Amino acid sequence: MKADTLQQTLTFCKRIGKLSLGFDAVKADIQLGKACLVLFATDLSPKTRNQIEYLCQACAVPSASLPYTMDECWYLIGKRVGILAVQEEAFAQKLASLIQNSEKEGGCLYGD
Repeated sequence: MKADTLQQTLTFCKRIGKLSLGFDAVKADIQLGKACLVLFATDLSPKTRNQIEYLCQACAVPSASLPYTMDECWYLIGKRVGILAVQEEAFAQKLASLIQNSEKEGGCLYGD
């Protein structure tokens, strides 16, 4: 059930324009102070992840790993990306909480 809520929150953020997609857009949001939370797909390359995590640390932006691959992100939001930035604090907090709960439960996109 929580995986459904995570998916719904992500897709809602995309629909209302509060989700940046891809390396360049996320990097710009971090540098401009627009990013409230940065999310990583599970199969993102370590080099790319390290670059963005470094920026997140330098700019004090929290980050988290989604329980989804880039293909699953593509299914959810319509673009195959490995890095996403949430631009709304309330949604960022909700997503961080849902991701934490998903990790505890071992959630996945397609259910059990």
